[in-house]
Amino acid sequence: MIQRTLVLLKPDAVLRGIVGEIVSRFERSGLKIVAAKMVTVDENLAGNHYEENMEWILNVGKKSLKSYKERGLELNETEEQIGRRIRDSLIKYLIIGPVLALVLESHDAIKHVRKLVGKTSPSDSLPGTIRGDYSFDTHQLGDSLNRPIQNLIHASDSVKAAEREIGLWFNKDELHSWKRIDESLLYRKGD
Repeated sequence: MIQRTLVLLKPDAVLRGIVGEIVSRFERSGLKIVAAKMVTVDENLAGNHYEENMEWILNVGKKSLKSYKERGLELNETEEQIGRRIRDSLIKYLIIGPVLALVLESHDAIKHVRKLVGKTSPSDSLPGTIRGDYSFDTHQLGDSLNRPIQNLIHASDSVKAAEREIGLWFNKDELHSWKRIDESLLYRKGD
């Protein structure tokens, strides 16, 4: 199934000058860029991207509490308070510098991109993934500096999220349809 997905090269990727390295990995793996633009993100766009969604807030809070307990740390906050704090820090982080927004397209693009990107926490990402190769940040370092982990990339996690996020970052006339030269081979019917 051909899908489109949103990818944001966050300020740490742009400011470190590794955008070309990251984009080339997507292209070499068969993903097609159908939209791209550099964006100076304001609080409104960042807040819409990290929407005020109670399910997301509670899920992030729950995962964070679990991570803290695994490290032997206790927090005096609820899942909701932690989730809201993390959302606020993500919004602040997204606006510290330019972002390269991309829409990538391929068969099963969402899963494909997330596999290339690696786990959310760079310290948990395997070598060979973008986060595993280009980021060494950890939750502990982020916590000690009162900031979110700098993990280079956002990648949509579902078809529903991709559709919503692409609509936030791009107008329909900014999305392009075209054929890569290798598509005739990739999507060729068998005999």
